[in-house]
Amino acid sequence: MAEREEEENYNLEEHQLPIVYHSEYNVSAFGIEHLHPFDSSKWKRVIAHLKDMNLITDATTVEPSLPTFEELTRVHDRKYLKSVRNPLKAAQIVEIPLVGCLPPCVIESKLLHPLRLQAGGSVLAANLALKHGWAINVGGGFHHASYSDGGGFCFYADITMAICDLFDKKAITNAIVVDVDAHQGNGHARDFANNENVFVFDVFNPYVYPHDREARQFINKAVHVNSHTTDTSYISELRKQLTQCLENRQNLTPPGFDFILYNAGTDCLFGDPLGAMNLSPQCIISRDEVVFKLAREKGIPICMLTSGGYQKNNAHLIAKSIENLHSKNLINLGIN
Repeated sequence: MAEREEEENYNLEEHQLPIVYHSEYNVSAFGIEHLHPFDSSKWKRVIAHLKDMNLITDATTVEPSLPTFEELTRVHDRKYLKSVRNPLKAAQIVEIPLVGCLPPCVIESKLLHPLRLQAGGSVLAANLALKHGWAINVGGGFHHASYSDGGGFCFYADITMAICDLFDKKAITNAIVVDVDAHQGNGHARDFANNENVFVFDVFNPYVYPHDREARQFINKAVHVNSHTTDTSYISELRKQLTQCLENRQNLTPPGFDFILYNAGTDCLFGDPLGAMNLSPQCIISRDEVVFKLAREKGIPICMLTSGGYQKNNAHLIAKSIENLHSKNLINLGIN
């Protein structure tokens, strides 16, 4: 009975799409959030742009539930989970010293609650992707968080949570994390270091944060890019390397991947203050198209997370990319 109930939870109403969002995703704490380059209202602005494009309505998205403490302990150390409520630890992770002056109750309600909800959104989106072929969490992608630590605005290891949830349900056998955020995804790389059933594919700029050389040894395929990488070379190398990884897996036992976790950060866009790359908006749109097209060709369910991106135009770019995926019939938003 429990299994049947879980399965039914991932059935969509007729008006819904496998797009996960909650109005409480957004971070606001008396303006302090503006002291970090991260756009803490990016997620609601993505939704607003999608509505303006007539791609979705308020009834379209699926709301996640908040993960419980016990659910978080499946992938996190209990001491770490308790430590993030400490203002000094929270300040360290978000890289805003003034956060250390906030009371724990404010840290919980204004910062941890929204990000924990986004983590729950990633778990929900992963399950929706398995059932419907694709899903997008308009949030999440906290790829610097691991079992016992956080950093770079990442408190909860939602990538690890989502994949482990599918493993726990025996819903998948082999997963691949395709991380194209400009920064190295050191959190999930550490978490899956000894897991042969998770392949980490990471396209990142090695000259920016987090400079985690130890974690690099846990990346199965690293593709280094930088400020000199052109649109053409980026797309060419991404398509070549990812295609090769997906095809090579076909020769293993059991063959192939049965799930793609796509961490689609947009901080590799030209002008990003932290990504230090120079890709055009069209390149980012093409990048997402390449990954979704390969997923479609290989018949692999794909779950997309929005991850990093530190400019005000990132929200519009994400929406434009989703629009492009729909126009190319790589996702179906149920409109003409």
